[in-house]
Amino acid sequence: MEPFVLTDCALISIATGEMAHNLRELRDRMARMDDPAVTYFHFWGGLLRPHFVDPEYQNDFAAWAYHDLHERRLAERLAIINPTEFEAIDDLRRKVIDVVEERMDEQDFESHVDAENPFFFMRFQIVIFDTRQRLHMPEQLLDIMPTISLGSLFYHFIDSRRRTQSRRNDFSEWMGGCGKQYAKLAAQIAAVDPYFNSLTELRDNLHAILQSNLQKATGP
Repeated sequence: MEPFVLTDCALISIATGEMAHNLRELRDRMARMDDPAVTYFHFWGGLLRPHFVDPEYQNDFAAWAYHDLHERRLAERLAIINPTEFEAIDDLRRKVIDVVEERMDEQDFESHVDAENPFFFMRFQIVIFDTRQRLHMPEQLLDIMPTISLGSLFYHFIDSRRRTQSRRNDFSEWMGGCGKQYAKLAAQIAAVDPYFNSLTELRDNLHAILQSNLQKATGP
């Protein structure tokens, strides 16, 4: 069994030079920009940004629609889009375009209204760091989970979905090779949806699952 290599990461924000002043421009820019790093950043990047994240509008498109366009109806439609439900990031981009076009086709849509602030399209570059920590058994993950960095959690639980063939998190993938006794635990961790929670909440949730399974197995 290979040890689990605990990795940390950071997201570097990179400006694309593209912006949208209104909903029509947002639709047009998204239709021609097929860089998956842009859509990925605006759905997932907020989790690692050092600022308050609006819990009601998790992705940047929904937050902009609400705060700058004052389009509450559109914001709510964009906010319920869950990126974990899409196998390809391009399918997620097309979903956003569909929702925007649906709003633009409605009779009460005012096409001439510009936002208070433009939407700036950003992309990301991920930088990874070896923490030099190696885990040899899942019980060690239980011990370190309360103090694991948010960057490590992002890399192993969220970014892993675009790296692994199964689209699962690294923890569940690793536990799959640790023995049949960890199969249930791996499945429970894989079933956790990370999108509508902060990374801190996700860490607490994972720790509770690890405690429930591993303390029963190792306790008196």
